[in-house]
Amino acid sequence: MAFPKRKNIQPERQRERELLVVVGSKNPVKVQCTENGFQRAFGEHHFIVEGLNINSEVSDQPFGDEETYRGAFNRAKNAKNTFPEADYWVGIEGGVEEVDNEMIAYAWVTVMDRNGKLGKAKTSTFFLPEAISKLIRGGMELGAADDKVFDRENSKQGNGAVGMLTNGTIDRTEYYEQAVVLALIPFISDKLYK
Repeated sequence: MAFPKRKNIQPERQRERELLVVVGSKNPVKVQCTENGFQRAFGEHHFIVEGLNINSEVSDQPFGDEETYRGAFNRAKNAKNTFPEADYWVGIEGGVEEVDNEMIAYAWVTVMDRNGKLGKAKTSTFFLPEAISKLIRGGMELGAADDKVFDRENSKQGNGAVGMLTNGTIDRTEYYEQAVVLALIPFISDKLYK
């Protein structure tokens, strides 16, 4: 796998070099929210953010916190194993869970660096309408269920359920971006996270 070569913006200052971030997915939403989150957290750095098709080693539609977190962790870990030359590796996995006979949706984000430090965070949760929940219980992925209910195509690479259910007030990129920043806390406040 070939990525663009890093350029030294100002060779005399090591901190100004471009840092390579590999996302364990080629989904453009996951790549963009990662780029946005890193830029928000570390505006003084320049980042190249690339996505790879990485196996999460969990179900296509993870159920519950444990499986969803494991999917995010595996995406970051497998991205690191696939392209160890990067500076950071990111895994993002969306999941669902039953709460009092209703279904919620959320995602886990994990970030690893070259030193073995791990950051992790979870998005906020929201309840899915029964029409979507019923399709998921029947074995459909959330993205496919969204497409069916909203008569769309490939919504998981667009605004997703959160975007459609909020009439675009919150899009999927924005929804994940905050969790990316939260997963970066151990790197932002690195003196407190050894």
